Amino acid sequence: MKDPLLSLAPSELRALAMSVRKGRVLAPYSALSLQQIVGEHAAESVSRKLDLLSASEMSSEALCVCLELTADALSSRHPLEDFVDLVTTGPEAGGVANRSTAVVVSELFRGADRSVLIAGYKVYQGQKVFQSLVDRMAQRSHLEIRLFLDVPRKQGDTSSVDVLIARFVHQFRNSQWPVGMPLPHVYCCKQLMTQNGKPGSLHAKCVVVDGLHVFVSSANFTEAAQQRNIEVGLLLRSRVVAERVCRFFDALLDNGYFVRTI
Repeated sequence: MKDPLLSLAPSELRALAMSVRKGRVLAPYSALSLQQIVGEHAAESVSRKLDLLSASEMSSEALCVCLELTADALSSRHPLEDFVDLVTTGPEAGGVANRSTAVVVSELFRGADRSVLIAGYKVYQGQKVFQSLVDRMAQRSHLEIRLFLDVPRKQGDTSSVDVLIARFVHQFRNSQWPVGMPLPHVYCCKQLMTQNGKPGSLHAKCVVVDGLHVFVSSANFTEAAQQRNIEVGLLLRSRVVAERVCRFFDALLDNGYFVRTI
């Protein structure tokens, strides 16, 4: 549950600090005395929080300083929209500011400097989708590319897991990756294909670039999903989120859930 003081606006925190400092609001802090400052909806929870701090022997001046520091910290935070972009595929929707899936994916690939992690459920017409990534690989020989991909099993197909993977690798090399270009590291999950006769799937669809940019989307790595379907995704700039996504796949790899196939 979010701390009630962190739910207040900076202006409310400063007004509360001023009221405490000037003696307009005194301990014990009643909800009624706080209503004109923080509103009726927050007064009760803020009252309990202030009384808790007071019971811990925090002086009124120390409380005021804490409230003002919290207000300053909240004021200095950038709005969420500075870090998150809406990314869509589909017809133009009036009044909705967004970016195209195909454009964003291409920009991410073209701007990669050190690493690219891609997780995808379905790849189709990959030679076109991945062309900008291959072009970037030619410019950045040290660029590390890792693809975690789903290996589908068609209904009624009783082939062994090894045969399915070999077939998938052959198709990827010859029709999903630009021919003659250096191949990325490709990983598949055998466990998903052998779960008590009920195979699962790697259904994640995301891209992490340089440990900073994270794109999570409903869109597969297909021409239709990138350009013609109706898809919604979010592009984030966060080292913390990027590191957690990469750590998730690294952990699966370290524990043997994924095997390198290329």
